[in-house]
Order: sequence, then structure tokens, then C-alpha cells
Amino acid sequence: MYKQIYRAGALALACSAALAEGPATSESEIDEITVFGQGRPQQATERPGPVSVLTPEDLVSINAATTEDLVKYEPNLVIRRRYIGDPNGTMGIRGSNMFQTTRSMVYADGIPLHYLLQTQWNGSPRWSLVAADEIGLIEVVYGPFSAEYSGNAMGGVVNIETRIPTERRVHVEGTMFQQAYDHQGFDESLPGGRGFVSYGDRYGDFSVYAAYSHLQNDSQPMEYLFDPVATPDGTETPVEGGVSATDEYGNPVVYFGNGGRQSSTTDQVKTKLGYQFGDWLALLTVGYEERGISTDAVRNYLRDESGMPIWNGSVASGDAAFEIASRDFRENEQERRSLLVGGRLQGRLGEHWWLEGSVSDFAVLEDVTRTSNANPDDPAWTTSGTVSAYDDTGWSTAEVKLRSDRAFGSDALSLVTGASHERYSLRIDNYTSADYVAGELTTPNNASGGETAITAVFAQLGWRPAEAVDLSVGARYETWESRDGFWYDYARDSLQDHEDRKENRVSPKFSVGYRPADAWELRYSLARAYRFPIVEELFQNERRTTGTSIANAKLEPEDGLHHNLTLERGIDGGYLRLNLFTETIDDVIFNQSAIVDNRLITTFLPVDEVRTRGTEFVYNQAGIWSRLDLRLNVAYVDSEILENSANPEIEGKDFPRMPAWRGHLLANWRVSDRWDVGGGIRYASNSYGDLDNADVAQGVFGAHDSYLQANLRTSYALSESIRMSLGIDNLTDEIAFVHHPWPGRTLYLELGLDL
Repeated sequence: MYKQIYRAGALALACSAALAEGPATSESEIDEITVFGQGRPQQATERPGPVSVLTPEDLVSINAATTEDLVKYEPNLVIRRRYIGDPNGTMGIRGSNMFQTTRSMVYADGIPLHYLLQTQWNGSPRWSLVAADEIGLIEVVYGPFSAEYSGNAMGGVVNIETRIPTERRVHVEGTMFQQAYDHQGFDESLPGGRGFVSYGDRYGDFSVYAAYSHLQNDSQPMEYLFDPVATPDGTETPVEGGVSATDEYGNPVVYFGNGGRQSSTTDQVKTKLGYQFGDWLALLTVGYEERGISTDAVRNYLRDESGMPIWNGSVASGDAAFEIASRDFRENEQERRSLLVGGRLQGRLGEHWWLEGSVSDFAVLEDVTRTSNANPDDPAWTTSGTVSAYDDTGWSTAEVKLRSDRAFGSDALSLVTGASHERYSLRIDNYTSADYVAGELTTPNNASGGETAITAVFAQLGWRPAEAVDLSVGARYETWESRDGFWYDYARDSLQDHEDRKENRVSPKFSVGYRPADAWELRYSLARAYRFPIVEELFQNERRTTGTSIANAKLEPEDGLHHNLTLERGIDGGYLRLNLFTETIDDVIFNQSAIVDNRLITTFLPVDEVRTRGTEFVYNQAGIWSRLDLRLNVAYVDSEILENSANPEIEGKDFPRMPAWRGHLLANWRVSDRWDVGGGIRYASNSYGDLDNADVAQGVFGAHDSYLQANLRTSYALSESIRMSLGIDNLTDEIAFVHHPWPGRTLYLELGLDL
């Protein structure tokens, strides 16, 4: 901990960030806040692909319990937040599904929040390290068409710019939420709450923002326990209480329990210090997060003839025989502490030149998951269990960018160029509690891990040969390294090393725009992007009681070719936009699994070629009839596996977790200066979870259902300093699954106070 605090102090001395006066969020706030990083003009080099922008006025109708909620209505984007307080709020954009988390990036004031150490459910951005209260602007950049971003932007980039206090403001906020969930043996009312307080002020050239947030919530079950059925042979123990249904493949199974509620607690502390000198501003950001998650209410439906629970063995319910095991009902708890320190410098070098620099350091201070060997109510339960712990895990980044809106002395040229370096390291230890005595491991350690690094230089030149035409050409050169990879070899009873690797790639970019009239714009963009493998995919090997995960240290980078055609029509208070896009990606890294000798084996393997074609329609308009704001978008996507030499049978199948249709509607009606009424609708069609598209059943655990959820919110200012809000998510209480269940109907009551 003290080591991380020392880093924070070093960054405070070494780093700065820039502030340029930007538009305030409303007339009443012009003297209170400015938006970080909005002082220079936008250039053609910065917008070679589609961008969607959100201001605080666009967010007032969203029940935003956590920060990731703020972008969930954006075009062709999905946030898989399974419950309030879920640490695995993954994001999918366009042709990158919600488990391809290495294909989307999230920044707050230029500091990365994306988690490029792991993927799938473990790869969620660290959303909570930026508070909704401090957000001044959000932009969603679609595709890797800018040379400023690596191939991790294949799906897109979320840029969050925060507000800088210019006068004293103390904000206190309390939120209560209540979910009712009733499905397949679970029927409970689940409470939760969030408390938040922030302080902002300016002292001469210094500004300070500090915030504390505490969130506690109980979720619906994240797992349902089931087993395939067979014909009884008379040797099974008769039981009652099982629920006959199907699995996601349509096979008959018996559900014999569920994972019970998950209890989640999150504490987050954020400090942001700014110093302005002339046209420059130094910004230091320190964010600390502490999470605790426990699953200690696992339900067992089964009872024998005497009414006692059955925990293991061969059992029969009517004409269905199936197997259960003590480990099915195990409980677990996770403790996670992390620290993010970042600095930013942005300012003017001359009349037409701007410099921006940023550095960051993210450290996992603790991440331990303890899993019991059985349920505490099971006679087979003992104090032993398994432990997974991360050590020496985190990242550090540094980047510098130079911009000009009059490059090489020409008013027709603009330029952005720069360089970056990123380093990622991960180590995971897996052991039983019996192996850990007096603070030390007494048996060989089942450990794995390693490190990757990427160094890049980039440049993008914009040229405006005529008033109605602009051209952008760029390239990104990257050197990627994997090093110090290791794994535990059971046969040799020792740690073994992977061979270090080094590869180089160049990613060219091109964009041309034409504006035949003031209100119209036509733009075509083309880009190649390489997404290099991350540490987990290369090095993380785990051997657990439930299965084995095997990394693949020889993975090649994903190789994508991306096209986008945009037609946009400006209208009063907004725009209409049509995007046609296609992306063809070779060597798509995908986590694949199979049962081998009654054991689940998972590994990362490439799918040779996946092509995604899509259409996005966007209608955004504010001030309809002077008081109504609307944001409507509909997307159609066809994502197909074209080639796969390892298993040609999946060629022609849909790529997993890619619904053909997505749609969002977000509306707000300003009834008066004090009263807002609005809400939203989110829709997605069903999809598949497996490469062979065999999971065709709907409405069961493991399925990927279609869903249509309506959300409502109203907010009323009781005075200039007190505001109350009421909200409902999932108004119709629809039960749907995205492998895990989406939340049921959830009620919100929020009270905010400005001091």
C-alpha cells in the first residue's frame, strides 16, 4: 500500500494535465464547472469514424446506479451488468461481443479504465473508478479508424471527460433499490443501497475534487444447478423437489438447486487534484476501490423421504435419474482491492499546437477468491477449500500526443502524432487452504502468469483540399512483446518458462468526407487493426476441481480489416445518421471448451476468419416542442464464421453472443424547470453462446435470450439544492438470460442534496 502511495506522490510531481475552458452543462452551472480537455477545436484527423456524444442533459432519464449504466443506450452497444454492484460489467460494441472485452477501451481524463489483463467476464473495465457525479462529457468512438488507438479499439472506445470545480460544491446522494425476483425455485425481494458524497472547490490556480461511494446490494441467483436425466435402475435414492426442464441445448434436465443471492459491497474513494498555469493544467487522479462478494445462500431443492436434504450421490425424482455432488453446492467469497494513479498534461505550445501527455499505474493490491469444498450444511463439509489469488498484477502506461490545426504552415492541413508504451503483468496462484500454513505455501504452487508490453508510434494527417472535402491518412506502428511467461508443470513438479516473443505490425488508416451542403455529410473510412493477445490468453493456466483452463502462449494477433460508410443529416437540435459497416477479422481469439475424460477443458484457440456486416440508424434530437429530448437507434448485425480449419463444421454459423437486432430509445420530457419525466427501452434479439450454435433453447440458465425492457424515471427539484428521483427498471418484470439471468423489476428511490 505504501509503495502505491509513493507512486502517487511521484506522479503528482512529474505529471500534469490540461484544461481548456469548455461548454458548461447548463446555464445554471456556467460559473461552477468546466469540462476537462475541451479547449481546442476538433479536427478531421480526430473524427475519421462515427462518434456518439453524451452530455449530462442526455443522462437524466437513466437509472444510473453505477457508471456503466450511462452508456447502455448507445447505438449498437451492450453492457452486460447482471445486477447492481456486479464487478463484471462487460461491454460489447458492433462486431465485438460482450465477452471480447479486449476489443473495447474506456478512458477517464485520458487514463485507461479498460482491463487488458483478462477477458470474458473477468475483463470488465474498472467503471467505478470514475463517479457519475463528476462526468462532464462522454463520447463513444466506433471502430479502429483513428491511429490514436490500438487494435483494442476494434469495437470502439468510450472517452469520459470529467468536470473541474471552479467553486465550492458539496454533493450528498443516497439511493435505495429493491428487486423482486421469482424464477424456478427462487422467490425473494432483494434490497440494496448506495451512499455518495463529493467535495469540489478551487483555490486560486489549484482545484480539488474528492468523492466517496459505498454500495451494497443482493442479487438474484447467478447460477442454477442441474444435471441431465437418465432412466432409473432402482439403485438411486428417491428424492422430491427437483424441477424438470431443459438445458440451453434443449436436453431434458432436472434443476436441483440455485446459487442463491450474491451479496456485493463496493467502497470507492476518488481524489482529483488540478493545477492551472497559463494555458496548461496538471491533473493528478487517485482512485481506490475495495470490493467484497459472497455467495453464502446456495439453495438445495432436494429432500429425501424423511424431508432431509440430499447432497451427493445417484438420486431419482419420479422417472428421472440424475447425479449430484457435494461440490455443486459449494460457497465462495471474493475480496478485491485495487489502486489507480494517473496524471495528465494538456496545454498550448503555440497558436496552432497542443501537447497532451498522460501516465497511469494500476495495481491489484489484493484479489482473493476462496471456495469451499461443500456446503456448510452438508455433512461432507470441512474447513478446507480452494483459493485463487492474484499477485504482481497490474499495468502501467505512458502516452504523449502532439496536435496541430495548421500543420506545416498550411491552413488546409491538420496533424495528430504521438507515442505510447503499455506494460501488463499478471500472476495467479491456485492452492488449497490446507497448502497454506502460517502464511506460506507448504506444497508446490499451482501458479502461472507473465507479462506483455506494447510500444507504439502513430501519426494521422488531415487535409482539406476544398471546403466540402476532407481527407485523413494515418498509420500506427506497434512493437509487441510477451516475456517472463511461466506455468506449473505437474509432471515435473516445478515451474516452467515460456519462450519470450516479439512481433511488429503496422496499421494503416484512411478516411474521406464530403459535405455537399451544410446539413449533409458523407464519409467513408477504412482501417486495418491488430489486436495482440493479452496475458491471460497467453499464460494463465488453472487446474481446479471443476475443470482445467489451458492458456496458449503461441497465439497470433487478431488481424482485422474494417470499413465504414456514414451518411448524416443535421437537423435542428440533433442529427439523423446511417452507418453501413463491415469487418473481416482473421485469427479471432476465442475461449473454447470441451469435455475430456469427464473433465471440462477450456483453452484459447483462434477461429480462422469471422466477417461481420451491419447497419446502424441513429436519430438524436433535443428540444422537440421545446421540452422533449429523444435518442433512438436501431442496429442490424450479421456476424458469420467464414473459415475454421480446426473444425470446419462451424463454418457458416453465427458468431456467439451477437444478436441480429439491437435497439434503444431514451427520452426525457422537461415538464418544468424543476420536473423531468422520461425513460428508455432496450431491445436485443436472441443469440447463441457456442460456436456450433447448438444452444437453441430459450428462457433457461445458459441461454442467450431476446429481451425487451422498459425503464422509467422521474426527477423533481424540491428546491435549488434538493432533488428527488423515482425509477423503475424492467417495468414488465421480464425473465431473460444472457447465460446468467438479467435482473427482474427493480425500483429506485434517490435523494440528492447540494450544500
